Amino acid sequence: MKYPKNYLDEIKTRLKVSTVVSRTVNLKKRGKEFVGLSPFKNEKTPSFTVNDDKEFYHCFATSEHGNIFDFVMKTQNLKFGEAVKFLANLAGMQPYTFSKQDEEREKEWKEYSSIYNQYVEFYHEEILRNEEAVIAREYLKKRNLSKKEVKKFKIGYVEKNPKFYEKLINQFSKKILTDCGLFYFDEKKKIFVERFRNRIIFPINNISGTPIGIGGRIFQDNNYLAKYINSPETRFFKKGSNLYNLDLARKLSNKIDHVYLVEGYMDVIGLAKNGIENVVANLGTSLTEKQILVLNQFFDDIIICFDGDESGYKAALRAAESSIKELKPEKKISFLFLPEKEDPDSFINKNGMEAFTKFTKETKVPIHIFIFNHYMKQTINDPSSMAIFEKTLRSIANTIKDNFIKKYILEYFLEQISLLTPHSNYRRKKFYNKKEKSLKTTQKYFNETQSLSPIELKEFSLLYIVLNNINIFQENRYLIENIKFFTKENKIVLEKVLNELKTKNNLKLDDLLLDSQLVDKIFKFASIKHILNNNKNDQQKVLELLEEIKRDLKNYELEYRIEELESKFSKDLSESTFNEIRELKKLQNIN
Repeated sequence: MKYPKNYLDEIKTRLKVSTVVSRTVNLKKRGKEFVGLSPFKNEKTPSFTVNDDKEFYHCFATSEHGNIFDFVMKTQNLKFGEAVKFLANLAGMQPYTFSKQDEEREKEWKEYSSIYNQYVEFYHEEILRNEEAVIAREYLKKRNLSKKEVKKFKIGYVEKNPKFYEKLINQFSKKILTDCGLFYFDEKKKIFVERFRNRIIFPINNISGTPIGIGGRIFQDNNYLAKYINSPETRFFKKGSNLYNLDLARKLSNKIDHVYLVEGYMDVIGLAKNGIENVVANLGTSLTEKQILVLNQFFDDIIICFDGDESGYKAALRAAESSIKELKPEKKISFLFLPEKEDPDSFINKNGMEAFTKFTKETKVPIHIFIFNHYMKQTINDPSSMAIFEKTLRSIANTIKDNFIKKYILEYFLEQISLLTPHSNYRRKKFYNKKEKSLKTTQKYFNETQSLSPIELKEFSLLYIVLNNINIFQENRYLIENIKFFTKENKIVLEKVLNELKTKNNLKLDDLLLDSQLVDKIFKFASIKHILNNNKNDQQKVLELLEEIKRDLKNYELEYRIEELESKFSKDLSESTFNEIRELKKLQNIN
């Protein structure tokens, strides 16, 4: 049986070709393309290119050419179905199973998408040409939208007494028309009613560009109706899994690394009209982890910009506590707060694109700083309040899934709390005096950590343990003798420490004669320092922390070697290489 086209299309839209290929080939950016050494032939000069915009790779040495499915099949010697399963997993999608229910679902999807396509096209034409839509057109003009924006976003108008249901009932069953969410049965009048009557409508597309839902806005004063409504959730439309305009914004991700996340359809259209097209909106619900994960597949920097009022601030706080869970070392999430009573649409229409971009650069706040500042404002300087403050921040930090980011964020929270309670932190070593940091210094500190690799930070933590506990390792040198480091500077420090431990007794930190700048860097960025400082008199705990870091480094070494062998295996398909990979993966699981 064939995989449904929409399933394969979604895999392709979620995964850039460069993302898939870079797991095997070391790619370098060159203009709009990426280049690398061919995985199909041994060569010294790169002849292999990847083009994300056109969704293909091409090897000039061997004439191999294709999309992500072709690449996985050829480099991993997989059949098409196996390649689909592999890529679906990489894209974070459920595997597709061929059952009777799946056949029925596919049939239902075709009917569902046909209904939405017809609905969107019909009412888009209505707003462009129907004389009765003049009031709706006038409203859009007042909102500074031209015909160009109406066409680009397929904006439509549903009249007060529409009769489109009568047209569709000749093609589809009552059940599918009810299930799609566009119509509902009025028990009093015993007729099917259009949900979006007398509203301007905004089609909500899936990631491939197919309409799956509708947002509707009233454009005349009416105290009895909600200003905005969305389609109810259906089998094919989940508000928490979709974002308005993602189908268009994602196409910019090869050129732009950041995306604006706003609250409303008009905010998206207003920003896009003024030249900021890398913008999406959530769909009238709280921001979900799934939406953050989807955005992270395309962009490295998410800037959340909600309205400049109390409800916008509350929505931002909910978004911060939800989205911080998905923060990763290579990803950023920040918040942009507009002046009071402004929203992105009104702000950019008044001030223009340059002013909006400048305002973003000058005022956006990293997610962890926003959370800290919010809870600090709720705190008074007494033991009970400070205890609740710290407990809340620790709880938020512990929700973060990535361990490296979790340690850094917790460190930041505790460091800032320590500045508020200086008397509880009087026992500090001379070489580790802390000075109160300004917001700019804190932001600089955050940016500096972004330039450090996870493995470098892990090595810093191990060195921090050793340098603060030289007396322990003077007697137990074997604990750190066979550790493999991956960064040159850190290797030198570890070797120097080992040599000094062998030749000198009663060694102190100053006796090591290490590069002071490097020592400062280790003491500044070691993510374990707060945990260690809280347990510095507990030798057992120190050794447990050391073993934990050693395990992490060993796993990194195994992972690095496995990646090397998998790259080799994709070329030579050697049984011995395969067996070595299998053995290393066993060790990885044990470790």
